[in-house]
Amino acid sequence: MSRLFATRPGDDGLPGPERRLAVLALILGTLAAVVDTTMINLALPTIARDLEVSAARAVWVTNLFQIVCAAFLLVFAAVSELVSRRRLYVAGLALFVLASLGAAVSRSLEVLLVFRGLQGLGAAATLSIGPSLYRSIFPTRLLGSALGLSALVVAGGYAAGPTIGGLVLSVANWPWLFALHVPLGLCALVLAWRALPREPRRAGGFDGRGALLSVAMLGTFFLAMDGVGHGTPVWQVFAWLATSLVAGVLFLRRQRRASHPLLPPSLFREPRFSMAVSASGLAFIGQGLAFVALSFLYQQEKGFSPLETAWLFTPWPLAIMLVGPLAGRLADRVNPSLLASAGLVLLLLGLVSLALLDAGAGVVDGLWRTGLCGLGFGLFQPPNNREMMSSVPRELSASASGVLSTTRTVGQSLGVALVGAFLAAGAPVQATLWVGGGACLLSLVASLARVSSARQAQAERRGSAAGAASSRPD
Repeated sequence: MSRLFATRPGDDGLPGPERRLAVLALILGTLAAVVDTTMINLALPTIARDLEVSAARAVWVTNLFQIVCAAFLLVFAAVSELVSRRRLYVAGLALFVLASLGAAVSRSLEVLLVFRGLQGLGAAATLSIGPSLYRSIFPTRLLGSALGLSALVVAGGYAAGPTIGGLVLSVANWPWLFALHVPLGLCALVLAWRALPREPRRAGGFDGRGALLSVAMLGTFFLAMDGVGHGTPVWQVFAWLATSLVAGVLFLRRQRRASHPLLPPSLFREPRFSMAVSASGLAFIGQGLAFVALSFLYQQEKGFSPLETAWLFTPWPLAIMLVGPLAGRLADRVNPSLLASAGLVLLLLGLVSLALLDAGAGVVDGLWRTGLCGLGFGLFQPPNNREMMSSVPRELSASASGVLSTTRTVGQSLGVALVGAFLAAGAPVQATLWVGGGACLLSLVASLARVSSARQAQAERRGSAAGAASSRPD
């Protein structure tokens, strides 16, 4: 860990000692948003009872946060260039903290939903630019290690969320789940204002029309995906999808003509970036699908209790926490595309082994298979993210970061929706795991397609570093 904060001559990014506080600000801000995603789910039955609403309406306490957050990721990535990433991150944290306090004192579902929407906006502002901030804080030689640390934080937050939620609910009521974000968010707010790098703002306008189309495209897509998972009438799901498709076509046309496009088309002219985005989206489809499918598989078909099911999930995020930082560190030294591809092979084997679970399988059978999936995903994600962020010019880092976050969210939501669609059609749960395996196989193909170009880019980077070292005076 100490190597992350060591300074070498010629390093870009912040000086070593200044990285510590900046990274702590990112860690605390990310944890607040990620833990919320999994922690609040446990409280939905209690919220429904206390606010005297149906369970179906209470689900929107989670859904609204996720839909708003996902819909605004690309928008805030573009806004950060106008106001600076530091100011946007601080503003997002401040909004998240204030909205958390408002949610904690809410006494009706309508008021609670308003504050949940504001929480989603605040989370979108911070999550959209997180990866690009790691790139501005750390030197290029440590970018993989930094993104490995980011993967550890996200996995740890997802793993800890249900536990934290359960502990709080065992001694206090649900408003304290929201109040818990206030001290954590305030600490992150102070650190972010003090330690995040200051940077000039981009001159020029903002693509307001593109922003509206982006929100419409992503918002209606996630409404459709949520509808698939909750049994919404088919006509309504198709109406949302049609709206998303039309908005998407208009958005892409707008980006080709806008003077300051929300999503610069030049991003996707770099094959390494395009392949990394494709690999990431397909891998997250597999992960999102597996998380939901395994809940049904373990409880409905294998007869495990909810508590046993929770324990069976634990190896996945724990393996990411263990392997992610190591994979990121290795990605700074060897071809990251090869590492990512190796991780996808393990993830594919894990999903196939879960699909082949027989009726008499015990807890241990599920544990090692789930752990294998986590090892694969932990080996895949940091190197792939490194490829995504390092393959574009530094001035496009914010846009690349927004694409990274949006791709992850779209992939997960599509995976969840596929499970809902398969179950609604009467397909067995394990059939959906084969679909997840197919998505991982396609991800592997995309990852292998950029191996040679990644090798060439790595050789050029080493040559540039060697040239810079030789030009320095003794």
